[in-house]
Amino acid sequence: MSVKIRLKRAGKKKQPFYRVVVMDSRVQRDGKTIDDLGYYQPWSANKETKLDIGKYQEWIKKGAIPSLTVKKIFKNQNKGAKEEVNNG
Repeated sequence: MSVKIRLKRAGKKKQPFYRVVVMDSRVQRDGKTIDDLGYYQPWSANKETKLDIGKYQEWIKKGAIPSLTVKKIFKNQNKGAKEEVNNG
């Protein structure tokens, strides 16, 4: 069984809202999830994102494969957290 970290779509028409979830790779996009890691809202002014970095890293250690989009979201989230620490 291959486990993936990917996006699950929610929200209204033309206003998507995505949840970052851990799923079996054989399950459809909006199917049953194993774990919920956060969310991503691309249409908002500041592209609001919340991702539990600890859970994400834990699933990566267990062998979960993130999608390209999730990798980018995690990279941006992690960069933002480092900038806050440096500025604060």
